[in-house]
Amino acid sequence: MRRFLTTVTVAALTLAATGVAAQAAPAPGGPGLGDKYYPDYGNSGYDVSHYDIRLRYTPATDRLTGTTTILATATQDLSRFNLDFVLDVSSVLVNNRPATYARQGDHELVVTPARTVANGGAMTVVVQYSGVPSTKVAAGYTAWVRTPDGAMAVGEPEIAWWWYPSNDHPLDKATFDVSVSVPDGVEAISNGSMPRPPVRETLNYTRWSWRSLKPQATYLTFLTVGQYDVTQDTTADGQLVYNAYSQRLTQPLREAAQASVERTAEITDWESTVFGPWPFEARGGIVAPPGTLTFALENQTRPNYSSGFFTRGSNTSVVVHENAHQWFGDSVSVAEWQHIWLNEGFASYAEWLWSEKNGEGTAQEIFDYLYATYPANALVWTTKPADPGVAQLFGDAVYDRGAMTLHQLRLAVGDDDFFEILRTWVADHRYGNATTKEFTDLAEKISGKDLDALFQAWLYTPSRPVVANAAALRAAKPAAPKSWAQISRTHALLHRS
Repeated sequence: MRRFLTTVTVAALTLAATGVAAQAAPAPGGPGLGDKYYPDYGNSGYDVSHYDIRLRYTPATDRLTGTTTILATATQDLSRFNLDFVLDVSSVLVNNRPATYARQGDHELVVTPARTVANGGAMTVVVQYSGVPSTKVAAGYTAWVRTPDGAMAVGEPEIAWWWYPSNDHPLDKATFDVSVSVPDGVEAISNGSMPRPPVRETLNYTRWSWRSLKPQATYLTFLTVGQYDVTQDTTADGQLVYNAYSQRLTQPLREAAQASVERTAEITDWESTVFGPWPFEARGGIVAPPGTLTFALENQTRPNYSSGFFTRGSNTSVVVHENAHQWFGDSVSVAEWQHIWLNEGFASYAEWLWSEKNGEGTAQEIFDYLYATYPANALVWTTKPADPGVAQLFGDAVYDRGAMTLHQLRLAVGDDDFFEILRTWVADHRYGNATTKEFTDLAEKISGKDLDALFQAWLYTPSRPVVANAAALRAAKPAAPKSWAQISRTHALLHRS
């Protein structure tokens, strides 16, 4: 024993002398990823590769029961970790052993495995749970939307908490299987493709299954349950096009919605010529019952739309916007929420390009109209698009000034370099995350121009940038282009703010 202790002591002294650190003890993962705006969203210590979400939902009572299996890899020697979740948990297994768990704050579930998970080790986490999502409040509100015949788990930046446990930040993307049992006569719709058709599970319930094959952010994963009329088609390369319209839509609202959303494949084919190949395995769209959803959201492969977008007729502009997000926001996602203009400014500019393509107003005409219309003290000018703050995360600066920034970039570098910048951006960051600086650096690299002054003025300065014909524009008060009736409605309704 004396000899053994001496050997250990000598070894320790040798390590100290050579500067080699002893192995760190296992430690808890953090309850957040340090996002500037939402520091406790997401969790550190592990990386998720796949979610398997298996649910049963009863619309009449809004009761949801479920089991979510999470496949992940520890990124440190992990003694415990957090999940973002608000429903009532009945058990947690980590690598087939019961784990202890406790609540922390309004959306954190702290899990302590029976055994430490080594850095690089596989984690299979199984969470069983139940609850009434509409009764759960976190971050000051309830994101779960009840409808007359079902519910919608659709929201940004938070929605996963109300229906499945997750590492809820765009930095941790994963693939998904979503399987939901609902009463007969009710559809359960989610992202991606259908690996099998709906299956009758019991006398009164049918199970619907969906699969997302490409990396997907948690907030872009959705569940829509209700009575919907469905149209299905395939693209030329065999992709599923799945559109659904609430049976509560009355004419002519239903006709206007269908005249817009049924053009999804056409619109995304055109966007593919502008931004690069379609990044996912399916397409489509869902139109919610009247008086329920108050925005549209770019859920991966299949956006959800408020019926309010179609109250005054067809609206392809919102379809262009939400599907442009499949490139800008879904495939290339923000590294932190402060960079949201990379999603919304780009999708808004896609609307301008669609207007230009269809002869309803050029991008320059739309720019001129916006620049002349907003007064000097408007929030669009006093808010920095590249750092808008939580209160203006979905404000005018992010959408309109973001699009105006891109138009100024286009004028500065010319069309050839501008569209090469867009295509290279989505190709370089495909299925990943990115920042504003990475975009501005790319623009300078491709154009060979110093663009610091342009980006400083349009993205980082809280005042109206000066353009060459500013006074003339304000004096002339240019008329709104023909497309503006759709674009302005899209902007007004888009997201929760």
